[in-house]
This record gives sequence, C-alpha cells and structure tokens, in this order.
Amino acid sequence: MQEDFKTRLKIAKSKIKKQFDNDAEKRGSFMGTAFKLGTELVAAVAVGTIIGFILDSWFDTKPWLIIIFFFLGAAAGMLNVIKAANKMQKEK
Repeated sequence: MQEDFKTRLKIAKSKIKKQFDNDAEKRGSFMGTAFKLGTELVAAVAVGTIIGFILDSWFDTKPWLIIIFFFLGAAAGMLNVIKAANKMQKEK
C-alpha cells in the first residue's frame, strides 16, 4: 500500500514539474516575442525620423520632413508588428 502511494506521488510530482517547466519556457518565449515586436516598432520610428532629419538638413525644410517621415516610420512599424503578430498566430 505504501509503495503504491509513493509511486503515485512520484508520478504526480513529475507531471507537475513538466507543467512548470513548460510554463516557464512559454513565459520566456512570450517575453522574447514582446521584445522583438517592441524593438521593430521603435526601430522603424527612429529610422523614419533620422531620414526626415537628414532630408530636412539637405533641403532646408525643417521641420516638415521630420514630421512626415516620423509618421511614415510609425506606420511602417505598426504594419511590421501587425504582420509579425498575424504570422505568429498562424503558427499556433
């Protein structure tokens, strides 16, 4: 009777440990994905703003091209995030 109980206890502990390990792995994966999406958005906005700044200094149109390219970069970043999110959702 006691051996049977120990065996069942050992099986239950191993199942709980597997579930905990899977949850920790998923949590890390979600954090990586969130970091990737955030980085893509920030990078697109930064690149757009830098391009606008450079073009403004060449054409002496400050601040119009900075503003235009800021919004273009923001739109491009949001599109990248939406595409990546849709791709991840299809993979599930």
